[in-house]
This record gives sequence, structure tokens and C-alpha cells, in this order.
Amino acid sequence: MTDTAGEVVAVGRRKAASARVRIAPGTGKIMVNGRAIEAYMAREVLVMMAKQPLEVTGNEDKYDVRAICEGGGLAGQAGALRLGIARALTKLSEEHRAPLRRAGLLTRDAREVERKKYGRPGARKRFQFSKR
Repeated sequence: MTDTAGEVVAVGRRKAASARVRIAPGTGKIMVNGRAIEAYMAREVLVMMAKQPLEVTGNEDKYDVRAICEGGGLAGQAGALRLGIARALTKLSEEHRAPLRRAGLLTRDAREVERKKYGRPGARKRFQFSKR
């Protein structure tokens, strides 16, 4: 889907987080929820994770990214942002698909938190067994 301003729009999801990503030609600036990515993401690892699709395709300084991240925590939002950027890059040019696929950046990580079961302290953990 292409926006009226020449932007490419894509959605990425991870855990409970979702990111709506808009990519337009620019200077490599990444804005998340109206703030620079370095200011929004608390850890440098998360910033590196989110920028990974741009580095794999060699487009760090060619596109500006604007994203709205909702839900989950920062790690989930970084993963959602990474998937959204990768999907948007494939919409821009089909030649980006092969390197992104090889790096595993186009696969949606489907792992979710398992729900807590009744009669147990967690999803799978049991209370200590006592014979007597």
C-alpha cells in the first residue's frame, strides 16, 4: 500500500506489540512515536535490532522511517518495528526480498506468552510436591 505522499506503509507485529511503519526517501532518520529511535528505545541492542533490515539491504542513509508502535514492551516493539521495516522495503523493491529472507527478517516470530493455568503458580511450573 502506497500513501499519497509517496510513502510505503507496512505493519509488523511481535508478541503483543504492533508497529505501523511508513518509509519515504530521505536521509536515514528513524522516528518512533514522534521521537528519535535512540531516545525511544532504551537499549542500544534494540536500536540495532530495529535498524537491521536497513543495514542488510544497504539503505541506512536512503530512507526516512516513521513508525507508530503500540502494545507490549520495548523488546516486542523493536521486533515489530524490524518486521515492519523489512516488509516496507520489499514493497519498495522486490530485489530487497532475497537478502532480507536470507537474514530471516521477513518471518513473523509467532511466539507468544503462554497463559497461566489454574492450580499452578505459572503456565507450566508446579507447586512443590510433598508426599507427607
